[in-house]
Amino acid sequence: MRITDTSDLWWKSAVIYCLDVETFLDADGDGVGDLEGLAQRIDYLADLGITCLWLMPFYPSPDRDDGYDVQDYLGVDERLGDLGRMVELLRLAHDRGMRVVADLVVNHTSDRHPWFRRSRAEKDPAKNPYRDYYVWRADEPGDTSDQVVFPDKEDAIWTKDDKTGEWYLHHFYKHQPDLNLDHPEVVAELLRAVGFWLELGFDGFRVDGVPFFAQEPAKEGAEDAVDPHAFMRKLRDFIQLRRGDAMTLGEVNLAHQDQLAFFGGESADEFHMQFDFIGMQATYLSMARQDAGPLVTALQERPVLHRTNQWATFLRNHDELTLDKLSDAERQEVFDAFGPEKEMQVYGRGLKRRLPTMMGGDPRRVRMAYSLLFSLPGTPTLFYGEEIGMGEDLAAEGRMAVRTPMQWSATKNGGFSSAAPSRLVQAVVGDGYGPEHVNVMDQLHDPSSLLSWVRELIKIRHACPELGWGDLTVLEHDGGPAVLAHRLSLEQTAVIALHNLGPDPVTVTVSCEGFGDDPRVVDLRTHEVVDPAPEIVSPLEGYGVRWLRVRRAGDLAVP
Repeated sequence: MRITDTSDLWWKSAVIYCLDVETFLDADGDGVGDLEGLAQRIDYLADLGITCLWLMPFYPSPDRDDGYDVQDYLGVDERLGDLGRMVELLRLAHDRGMRVVADLVVNHTSDRHPWFRRSRAEKDPAKNPYRDYYVWRADEPGDTSDQVVFPDKEDAIWTKDDKTGEWYLHHFYKHQPDLNLDHPEVVAELLRAVGFWLELGFDGFRVDGVPFFAQEPAKEGAEDAVDPHAFMRKLRDFIQLRRGDAMTLGEVNLAHQDQLAFFGGESADEFHMQFDFIGMQATYLSMARQDAGPLVTALQERPVLHRTNQWATFLRNHDELTLDKLSDAERQEVFDAFGPEKEMQVYGRGLKRRLPTMMGGDPRRVRMAYSLLFSLPGTPTLFYGEEIGMGEDLAAEGRMAVRTPMQWSATKNGGFSSAAPSRLVQAVVGDGYGPEHVNVMDQLHDPSSLLSWVRELIKIRHACPELGWGDLTVLEHDGGPAVLAHRLSLEQTAVIALHNLGPDPVTVTVSCEGFGDDPRVVDLRTHEVVDPAPEIVSPLEGYGVRWLRVRRAGDLAVP
């Protein structure tokens, strides 16, 4: 029996909230968010219903890539606080029933990391034990411009080091050299860091850039390519031995079968969770077309997972909204609907917008989209500010457009910081989505606000284990192509969710088959008992939604 067979599989019923400490709340007035500021908002997150915090990189860093250029795996960036503040934050979160996971960036480091500085000091591995911590080659590489992640910033994945005259590998920026994950000492160093953060109190890790673990050999015909699955099994085994209830969440934007391999297949010995990039992209295509078909296809083509594994569903994250799994024509449909201007697009593969602006500010569409997110099978993941409908700063470069300061109030800097606006780590969003229009304070006690809507969805989510554990059935209905009707069944109960992706009102009829002749149906939002007779007939307004719970009559196990 594996350790996970008896562990708490908390991630299957979690609601995850991703935030960047430096843009959440500035407590000391220096213009940069900090751990003390985040600690002051733990109760806000607990009240929202968040059960898992995902912290973007907080490690010491030159901050040339928003902290993903790590300079020290065992510390906290002094701008954000220190280890004492981190311990206090973890205690506060745990006291409120929240788990905390850290971003784990193992594909690369900053070029200022001591390992890289030592690696480039001497090119003979016999004299320099750090040389092979990174991937070097002596011969000039060919054209690799088609492999770069940021084509507007880099034109190759190899850069010549003037000091040694050899080339080092970097799939991302040239200031982020790739680690050699096939080197035993590199793996040992990374596992020591993982063990440190687990001992400090973290509950798991979101692992960055997984597809780039599989490095090509540095020399033609060589056999020194990294096996990413071997690395992941080492990481998973180490974490499970240290803490049986810790979770790993992978950023694996690959085809379904490749994702299944990163779960560990039938052995389930790699990632516990992975983001459903394919489902996310299909959701936007369905919303653009006002046709549930693409999303239905994506859901039905999801591979069956081991019971300990889970998909992480999302509508927005900290990067550009990638649409790379869509065809060129499909991607253009989404561009036309949600980002028709060039300044809204990035790298020709995605959008640098947040969801409310893509929906034209239509509250019906925004609420429908988040209802869809929370009703889909998997674990919903929110990016900070989504719960209040924050917009983006299109003037900011690339992915930074959506990494603006959290908007707490209509006051100076949106209540994020008391510093002069020129000192902020990033500018606050302006125009119609600025703090004077979109902020927590105005929405907190407004029952008609987006914040109240998201809080209600999370509350329902926590009351319905079917949503995290249930088996999916896409239901037949007569409501037309714009309607998605699906059911998540668990033992003797089920949740049925109806979503109208179009602007026109419809009436939807779905069956209650499998729950007896007189099933009990309750509207999860109004708590009213619905007469199925024996089918559910439900009117839906344009972009309307409905959540229903079904059980056999007389079964009082579930209300």
